[in-house]
Amino acid sequence: MTGIDHPETFHGLPVHAFPCPGDASRGVSGRALTDSGSLPDGGALPEAGSVAWRLESAWRGDLTFGSLWQHFVDTVDTTRVRALVIGAWWQEEYASFTPVVELLVSHADRFPDLRALFLADVVSEECELSWLEMCDITPVVEAFGQLEEVTVRGCGQQFGDRSSLDLRPVRHKALKALRFESGGLPARVVRAVAASELPALERLELWLGVEEYGGDASVADLAPILSGAGFPALRHLGLQNSEIQDEIAASVASAPVVAQLESLSLAMGTLGDEGAEALLQGQPLTHLASLDLHHHYMSEPLAERLTELLGPDRVNTDIDDADWDDDEDGHRYVAIDE
Repeated sequence: MTGIDHPETFHGLPVHAFPCPGDASRGVSGRALTDSGSLPDGGALPEAGSVAWRLESAWRGDLTFGSLWQHFVDTVDTTRVRALVIGAWWQEEYASFTPVVELLVSHADRFPDLRALFLADVVSEECELSWLEMCDITPVVEAFGQLEEVTVRGCGQQFGDRSSLDLRPVRHKALKALRFESGGLPARVVRAVAASELPALERLELWLGVEEYGGDASVADLAPILSGAGFPALRHLGLQNSEIQDEIAASVASAPVVAQLESLSLAMGTLGDEGAEALLQGQPLTHLASLDLHHHYMSEPLAERLTELLGPDRVNTDIDDADWDDDEDGHRYVAIDE
């Protein structure tokens, strides 16, 4: 999962890790809370709405996510919390994300001001992306009708009896930004996003990944999004980290949605000269303020032509770091899969 870090900010707020009684005795870094909810040095927790609260329970002795969550809702004024970041939720061994979803949903009425939610802020040192199994996140999206931003990290493979990432079509009036970070985003999730009613959606980012890790979406699954009919407010579209990036670029080249966009990303995937030629010969892209194509397999002349099309300030082809040559087996790699 190289290239994925814990965010320092989320929804415009600094991320603040919520401490818990006993952290100091367990050797956990950071300031631990006393049983009364204050900090041991006499300081106070941040104002509830001034930070994005990060909750994680992994490798903290006998601390379960459930007990951490209960202490959080008992200590912090949840009516003023604006953003939540859910980190590693297991203890010593990986566990299903379903109980976390159930906790969030069961306490939804205590978070009337929640505007942003990051599900599974986990990095490679904690769990590789390909093993970061999620579950059906639909109940969370439906329970928080005021959400404006949702980020989900995880893959679509199923290991044993663990649930895998899923989503059903939803209708949500407030959601403005939706982002799936995955090394293998299931086609069923892509189709559910495309079938959802999200009239306020301005930013959509899908890391499609590779089939080996559950990323089985096709260009046909993206068709409702590319038509431009589904999301009238959409201004940024990211179809990224895909092993079929050339096919996606060819479809984007004539997609009606492009006309309404201010920025477009086809980065992190296997984009080569075929996809570059399609973009150059397709509809005008000069209205875009940003075209992100970093991590690609385009030849230098094609990358330079695309840069010249919009200008170096608006196109990121990252020529110096381009993977111009396939490996000896002719294989191309996405930026993030495992």
